[in-house]
Amino acid sequence: MNPDWNGAWREAALPTLADEAWDLIVIGGGISGAGIVREAARRGWRCLLLEQRDFAWGTSSRSSKMVHGGLRYIAKGQWRLTRDSVRERQRLLDEAPGLVEPMSFMMPHYRGGFPGPRVMGGLLAVYDALAGRRNHRFHDAQQLRYMAPGVKEDDLLGGSGFVDALTDDARLVMRVLAEARADGAVVLNGLRVVQLLREGGRVCGVQVEDCEGGAGLQLRCGVLAVATGAWAERLRPPEHPRQLRPLRGSHLLLPGWRLPVAQAFTFLHHGDRRPVFVFPWEGATVVGTTDLDHHDDLDLSASISAEELDYLLAACAQQFPQAGVVAGDVLSTWSGVRPVVGSAAGQQQGKPSNETREHVLWQEPGCVTLAGGKLTTFRPQAIEVLKACAPMLGRTLNDDGAPVFAAVPPLVIPGLSSYQWRRLAGRHGRALPRLAQLLEELGHDTVGATDTLWAELALACDTEMVLHLDDLLLRRTRLGLLLRAGGEAFLPAIRQLCQPRLGWDDARWQQEEQLYRALWQRQHGLP
Repeated sequence: MNPDWNGAWREAALPTLADEAWDLIVIGGGISGAGIVREAARRGWRCLLLEQRDFAWGTSSRSSKMVHGGLRYIAKGQWRLTRDSVRERQRLLDEAPGLVEPMSFMMPHYRGGFPGPRVMGGLLAVYDALAGRRNHRFHDAQQLRYMAPGVKEDDLLGGSGFVDALTDDARLVMRVLAEARADGAVVLNGLRVVQLLREGGRVCGVQVEDCEGGAGLQLRCGVLAVATGAWAERLRPPEHPRQLRPLRGSHLLLPGWRLPVAQAFTFLHHGDRRPVFVFPWEGATVVGTTDLDHHDDLDLSASISAEELDYLLAACAQQFPQAGVVAGDVLSTWSGVRPVVGSAAGQQQGKPSNETREHVLWQEPGCVTLAGGKLTTFRPQAIEVLKACAPMLGRTLNDDGAPVFAAVPPLVIPGLSSYQWRRLAGRHGRALPRLAQLLEELGHDTVGATDTLWAELALACDTEMVLHLDDLLLRRTRLGLLLRAGGEAFLPAIRQLCQPRLGWDDARWQQEEQLYRALWQRQHGLP
């Protein structure tokens, strides 16, 4: 694995791609595509991943950040999905501490409300049985008031506590891609697949356009895997029925001091009885999520609507009435589009929240498309895709249960707290030795009040294929979400550190800043 995976490496690699005989080309650089290329590379397949924009640019950086088993899926009878999810949740907790971390969840109960403590306790007992461990308990009203000052108290009976997990979704994608690259995969962003190449009724490659330089490439492969999320139908033959139902989920991020919570709260919104949540993340507080049909152009980033803003502020007022949260308190927003497999176009569709989160595979000779699915179950989804691809290459494949992540190098880094070491090891994995060198060079200062170190910015510029400023501030780090106005006040210092490492002249940096400001206001500001 070339440690300097950056724009200069990309420029040198592009002319060589057409000379390779690829076993597998994966289209899509979100968590699904990352999982597929990681599992293929581990098995010695010669594989290439192509991402049109940036890694995790779509849903995989705009999720609700939860690695969960899907408690509500039990009530819908989706037992297999829940079982797979709780198992994969535990696998990720074990393999990637510091990146995937346990989080206590609480559902408050009120007199006359549904579900009550008994119904919720029954659901949680099933949930724990599927996970193979007991992780729930009931807290009476007095305990809950102590645990959650400011929670709505009128008619409070108590709360059901259970355990799930949270992650930094974009960093999870980068960590999985790093494992794939370590096993020989070639991974590139800024490459758009224009069309599939076919010979004799079989997909045999792709026509690609370089979104940075404009050059065209024809790449051939033994089999193609399409993992483009909400865009999965773009490359399907036009005669196939349209089945994806894009659903938008929007979120608010508040300063941690403005709505301080020590655990996640989940409750049913008074407006539509949908589950919503408030939880701590990266020192801030997340409020989410909505669940609406997304009718806008998928090529334009989803953004929160005024109605969604009001809906989420109403959720804050419902559960934490004394806080008085208003729109001016919001640090940032984000909206993701879930690639949900719904009814075929033209058929009657029910409520968005009632759609299944199960995934499906669409197959044609030489090509397998993954549609739908969840972040938590990316690994078994990837195995399922590769099992479908393997016969097209004359191979077989089994799930051997091998770890997704290699062990983190055992390093002692002076000056780091145990919390910081765990966080950095989880986010950077194999790159920890390189980060240790940068910490020695740049020190241990963090950017503002966030947990992000200046050295992490330098590492991303050197080794994480940053092509644009929003790649750096919204996905390699989350500074654009966590700092007021997208980090505007810190841009001069970020420029001083990062511009030389990225090799951008002054005109390029100024252009990137302008594009970033406009993008942030459109995608992450208030409507």
